[in-house]
Amino acid sequence: MKKTKSGTKPRKKRNLGKFKSAIEQYCDQQLRKAGLDFRYEEKEYVLMEKFRYPKRYLKMTAKRKTLSDRSNSILQPIRYTPDFVAADESWVIETKGYLHSHHDFSMRWKLFLHYLVNNNMECDVYIPKNKPQIDQVIEDIIKQQHADNR
Repeated sequence: MKKTKSGTKPRKKRNLGKFKSAIEQYCDQQLRKAGLDFRYEEKEYVLMEKFRYPKRYLKMTAKRKTLSDRSNSILQPIRYTPDFVAADESWVIETKGYLHSHHDFSMRWKLFLHYLVNNNMECDVYIPKNKPQIDQVIEDIIKQQHADNR
């Protein structure tokens, strides 16, 4: 097996089907096993609408040495699609394994929590990063459902 530039062996690619990671696949299996009704990456939240910046806006680009004039252009919305959302939106699970440096997830997650608060969406949120934490999350969801049904 070839080594990468850093001298480590590259990871073997696994067939994960529609999932982006093995932890997502495990979470899906455990949610199904528990009989919980959920959706996988179906619900998209628009955290910030698109807008036009009315003043002068010069921006660096990767391919040009000079600044690009983006004045009066439309800036795209910020969207967020959680991994797993309860069918009744009572809980959200975002599985996270390794986070690359300079990853924008932290900011997007805070904006998502802010969105939930501003829209009076009272749901439980979870960010497990391994199998035991996913098992703990599912136990908590089931416990909450039993408490809510009393």
